[in-house]
Amino acid sequence: YRETLEGLGFVVNPYDQCVANATINGSTCTICWYVDDNKISHIDPDVVTNIIEKIEKKFGKMKVSRGREHDFLGMKIHFHENGTVSIDMKEYVKGAIDEFPETISRSASTPATRHLFDVRDDVKELDKENAEIFHSTVAKLLYICKRCRLDIQNAVAFLTTRVSKPDEDDWIKLRRVLQYLKGTIDDKLILGCKNIGKMESFVDAAFAVHKDMKSHTGGGISWGIGILLSMCQKQKLNAKSSTEAEVIGVSDFISNMIWARMFLEKQGYTIDENLLYQDNQSAMKIEENGSKSCSKRSRHIDMRYFFIKDRLETEGIDIIYCPTEYMVADFFTKPLQGKLFHYLKAIIMGHVPLETLTSRFNTKNQERVEEHGKAISNNVIPCVESDTQDSNKRGRQNAEKKNDKFQVVTEEVKLSYADAVRGQG
Repeated sequence: YRETLEGLGFVVNPYDQCVANATINGSTCTICWYVDDNKISHIDPDVVTNIIEKIEKKFGKMKVSRGREHDFLGMKIHFHENGTVSIDMKEYVKGAIDEFPETISRSASTPATRHLFDVRDDVKELDKENAEIFHSTVAKLLYICKRCRLDIQNAVAFLTTRVSKPDEDDWIKLRRVLQYLKGTIDDKLILGCKNIGKMESFVDAAFAVHKDMKSHTGGGISWGIGILLSMCQKQKLNAKSSTEAEVIGVSDFISNMIWARMFLEKQGYTIDENLLYQDNQSAMKIEENGSKSCSKRSRHIDMRYFFIKDRLETEGIDIIYCPTEYMVADFFTKPLQGKLFHYLKAIIMGHVPLETLTSRFNTKNQERVEEHGKAISNNVIPCVESDTQDSNKRGRQNAEKKNDKFQVVTEEVKLSYADAVRGQG
């Protein structure tokens, strides 16, 4: 198939072997394929028809679906006139709920309780039959959360670590996710682009939250509306401090930023602003200065993580301080509750533009950090949490209790989501 497309003048994107482009009549024609399914786009419908006819001569008649709405692998994809695309898997979610052996009769306000990562040794393991059901259901939820329901990704990421020996607590946590999905079954992921040249990434880490004391990395990349590329996973090695966990998190996530930049360049787009938001200033200084910002407490960090410093320079990535309460990646590292959960969910799911969040904190913090770095010259910055950072960490855990702080934001989310629903049917 690839040879056929290349014979028609298409060039395969080296960073995704299932995407090919050709310039036809002065505009780009793009073909994406997955097994025997294709998506073809061009500004001129006649060009699309011509390409389809040429492919059919080689491979036979194909079933063609045109328009703004398409069904693909359990996803309903709707391209809107305002340039956004919405993805929902309502029927697939409903099937997962119906196939669960227990009746899901109630709904939950969040996918997980505060005790998501807690594992007790005295809890009875599931029998073989229920363990298989647990594994199968978690697999279905993993498929769902990777395609449109990013709001359950944190809970599902934890449950995937429990499929080998699930216990009764894990069953309750799984049921909670299904209860949440039942109450939000109509939710959609909305993706859009405000500026293709501005890529904004958020990375965070929750320190030692797993039973084996490993940390959890969360991250996401956005072009203005919704999170397109996300990460939510257990770190592969143990960190000795929250600062080290944050550095490991960036090390894990930065490859996604590099790939996204290279892929878009081959699609004909240039990244002019490449922003990385973090809420740990000690980690930021290590990433910017490498070993120069390490003390006795942090020199043990494997040197491979200092490739971050090199990548920041070669990729033109600007690290910007983001207050903890606005850290989008926090959504993927811990089971948030209350208004903070719904606020960040609205950003991640594209119900509210990202700029409603980034406009709330001063992006000139980067300049302040740089000036601070110059002021201390070559002095070592201790890689330990300051009292202020500790306070931020505690504040993040209790943020949902601060009703006054998030009341205005919550109202904005409600209004914006209502507008989105009206505008997109």
